Amino acid sequence: MVKRDVTGRYRGSMLGILWSFFLPVFMLGVYTFVFSVVFKARWQAGSDSKTEFALVLFAGLLVFNLFAECVTKAPGLILSNANYVKKVVFPLEILPVVALGAALFHMLVSLVVWAVFYLALFGKVPSTAIALPLVLLPLILLSLGLSWFLAAIGVYLRDIAQITGVVVSTLMFLSPIFFPLSALPESYQPLLLLNPLTPAIEMSREVLVWGHWPNWALLGQYLLLASLIAYLGFAWFQKTRKGFADVL
Repeated sequence: MVKRDVTGRYRGSMLGILWSFFLPVFMLGVYTFVFSVVFKARWQAGSDSKTEFALVLFAGLLVFNLFAECVTKAPGLILSNANYVKKVVFPLEILPVVALGAALFHMLVSLVVWAVFYLALFGKVPSTAIALPLVLLPLILLSLGLSWFLAAIGVYLRDIAQITGVVVSTLMFLSPIFFPLSALPESYQPLLLLNPLTPAIEMSREVLVWGHWPNWALLGQYLLLASLIAYLGFAWFQKTRKGFADVL
């Protein structure tokens, strides 16, 4: 089902699945031009190199895009697969997992793009990059929990899809994607840490770009919170699924 989701997105286009490679490169170029050339943005911990700025920016976008793809798709998962609702033996709870699998595939392709550019600029990727799966694990659980919740509530409240799109767009600019957390005044930094994407973005940059190991204590707290959200989201989905067929 993950394979069908990925290939179905590009079916009929001339480049096919190659779009999953070209789109990240194109968006990387657009964001880099806007923020490093037009707005003259510079990363505090880096140099004035526009290429380095692009790599730091793209590392944050990798994390955000994984979350955004899962959450924005979630409200319509049950609605777009109504035929599965009528099949009593079909495990509807795997639909958010399928969406997550497709999002992870696209992230992997984007990560390969990032690694190629990083190798061309610096020669080797930091050894701390092996900790990236651990850093992403809480984000995966968080995305899955929210997807279960939104997929269920999207059946009963159709407006949730529009609300989710607005919230995700807002989170993009309230996350440390285009700026480091340290760029904010100290009084505002705790507020930004309330954003569930902030720890994942900051720690992903630490292991991918700066060559530092993640904050293990923060990662542990993040994992516990994400596990709780995943459990609650799954419980909500299982509790409300009984009414899906009647509503649809």
